[in-house]
Amino acid sequence: MKKLLQSVAVGALFVAPASALAQGAFPERAINYIIPFVPGGESDIAARLQGKVAAKLTGKDFVVQNKAGAGGALAWGQLNSLPGDGYTVVGSNLPHLILQPLEGQVQYKTDDIVNVFFFHYTPDALVVAADSPYRTFADLAAAAKASPGKLTIAGSGTNSANHMAFQRLEVQGKLKMTYVPFKGTGDLTTALLGKHVDAAMTYPTFAVANKEKTRVLAVATPNRLPQFPNTPTFRELGFDWVDGAYRGVAVPKSTPEAVRKQLSELFFRINNEPEHRKQMLDGGYEQIDVTYEQMGEFMKKRTAETMPLARQMGLVK
Repeated sequence: MKKLLQSVAVGALFVAPASALAQGAFPERAINYIIPFVPGGESDIAARLQGKVAAKLTGKDFVVQNKAGAGGALAWGQLNSLPGDGYTVVGSNLPHLILQPLEGQVQYKTDDIVNVFFFHYTPDALVVAADSPYRTFADLAAAAKASPGKLTIAGSGTNSANHMAFQRLEVQGKLKMTYVPFKGTGDLTTALLGKHVDAAMTYPTFAVANKEKTRVLAVATPNRLPQFPNTPTFRELGFDWVDGAYRGVAVPKSTPEAVRKQLSELFFRINNEPEHRKQMLDGGYEQIDVTYEQMGEFMKKRTAETMPLARQMGLVK
């Protein structure tokens, strides 16, 4: 996976796509940007920051709308009924788009979603409140083994990145806990800080935003994060685990190829605006540049890496 991320980042970072954007033809008006989650989460924060950069680069802003429901499935199920003119886009998340259709309870299939760009991923992170009795991962694991099923771990959504990470934690750690899904990171924050759950399977972005109120027990990165130098990686703890949630943008299938490429370039430009890129990295986001032309291979590799855990979650026979 590390090689994949490196190839994606390097392949897209230094070769800017050429298209009508350079000629100022697109966009001609504001873009309606639908986020499938409640306000306050990583997808929502990223969209609003991207809108500011879009206004700076093109003179046209993003109109961000939150349409939460079914862990994102409500908006994704309605995606292809939206206008395919390039001025309505929907936030896209992995592994959600791979896992949810496997369960068979959503109104879309993975291939129904036309992704045009992926701009970052957030590594999995196990986080507790600052005054939690669990000072280390070993403390939490010992409590889980002493009382199987008693510890509650919050996450954003069902059949989502957080849910898949929770499953990985149980399987590789030989632990039994209870997963508690929330509509988004915003709701999860209230639950964790209010002591309604014991811990959260979330991301470094959450911990950065709540740095004085939380403690990170482990992160799913190849190396320790500079924001949390005292926090071990899951690899250091004996897990085979480097993964997280990927975010991008999707359009209706009716969107013409030329417009798909224009949107891909727009988000490429936004993602590589220096101040924006630094702000995202400082906030705990790992920036990548997966363009429309790279999407087929990227989705194929992500699906192959997701399916083993989908089987462990009982989504695949």
